[in-house]
Amino acid sequence: MSRINDIPEVAGLDRREHLIRIPQEVDVPITPRVRQLVDTAEFRRLSRISQLGLVGLVYPAALHTRFEHSLGVYRLALLYLKQLAGDVRFAELIQPHDAERLIVAALLHDLGHWPFCHPIEDMNLPGVPQHELFANSFLLESEIGDYLRDDWGIAPREIVALLSEEPRDARSCLLSSILSGPIDVDKMDYLARDSLHAGVPYGRNFDQQRLIGSLCVNAAGDGLAITDKGRTAAEMMVFARYVMFSEVYWHHAVRCGTAMLQRAFYLLHDQLDLDTLFRQTEADLVQSLRRAAGDGPAGEVLDGLFGPQRRLYKRFAQYSAFENPDQYHRLTRRPFAWLAGCAEQLAALLQPRCGVPVRPHDILVDAPPTKLEVQFNIEIFFPKEDCFRPLSAVSPVVRTLVREQFDDYVKRVRIFVHPRLVGELARVNDRDALVRAAVERVS
Repeated sequence: MSRINDIPEVAGLDRREHLIRIPQEVDVPITPRVRQLVDTAEFRRLSRISQLGLVGLVYPAALHTRFEHSLGVYRLALLYLKQLAGDVRFAELIQPHDAERLIVAALLHDLGHWPFCHPIEDMNLPGVPQHELFANSFLLESEIGDYLRDDWGIAPREIVALLSEEPRDARSCLLSSILSGPIDVDKMDYLARDSLHAGVPYGRNFDQQRLIGSLCVNAAGDGLAITDKGRTAAEMMVFARYVMFSEVYWHHAVRCGTAMLQRAFYLLHDQLDLDTLFRQTEADLVQSLRRAAGDGPAGEVLDGLFGPQRRLYKRFAQYSAFENPDQYHRLTRRPFAWLAGCAEQLAALLQPRCGVPVRPHDILVDAPPTKLEVQFNIEIFFPKEDCFRPLSAVSPVVRTLVREQFDDYVKRVRIFVHPRLVGELARVNDRDALVRAAVERVS
């Protein structure tokens, strides 16, 4: 029997004592050394940062926090370890100390997240760090590092390496695949949790227990795989992710709020102390942005998002890879400064068509970012044949989503206009031509 099952946190799954209850009716085992980490100011900060940020503009109950999500990911890491401890190759490679590193990394994986982290990261602006690297200061410069050394016998840099560095050997690759891979503990939790709080069924339509029960090590011994018993559950997880992006994360009104926040941040970022800003809670960060914006253009945009009355911009044009491929590819995966310039040129072109001023910040262009989503593919082990095959080779659903670019089918290019211009611009019939002209002006 693997000694992994003797780790207090893994053993706590069955002891049913010292538990924290999180939705949906899930008990998370808490040991004294886990509680020490959870009660630090750095981790508690996550209880005041929402998991989905601006999704709450559309799905009003989607206000759950990164604190709750982190506890869910930590619990899933324990379940993964409990299952994989029965895999001989896993038990030979992953020692109890490695498993404890995984437990800590799963619990602390979002430590470096700041409010609205992903929309801000997607802009690729100078001076904005990756959240994985931003977490390093919390791990290395706070009491968390002391607790890791004293309670766990783990050097903080071991967690830094696991969360933010490229794995260098089979052991690190295997642990990394559990934290960030096709069926990692992060995706497993956020799909179901985001779906639950948003009030939609899509992210819960896969069998978590079946998938976890089928976990094994891949043919190379450096990553996760599943047995053929988990194939259908894996297919459903692929589709769940696809639909959650389509219906929740890239809902047009969510993306409108995202575009508004990004434009405001773009206008302000040169005058902000980003290191201080990113250490704040969500409410404090919003207040800091609004204070810096004052009565300027960014202030007006932020007031529509966070003021007493919601005033979202409205769709003026929309392009997808399959309906308007030429227009879509003109605008997608461009630097944010280019998109802002394109929006300003479009505002100038629209001005003669309107009876009111069209200001540069009245037009927003939202497009898929330069970074692509990780493709979902994983090996399936067939015990009777003693062989591994890619999931895409045995699943038409996955094969389609792997062959076709996931991003191009769930993410659209959208152009939004200030709500006061909707009536004035309703008469514009040559929108596509104007957009092409704006693109030519900045290209």
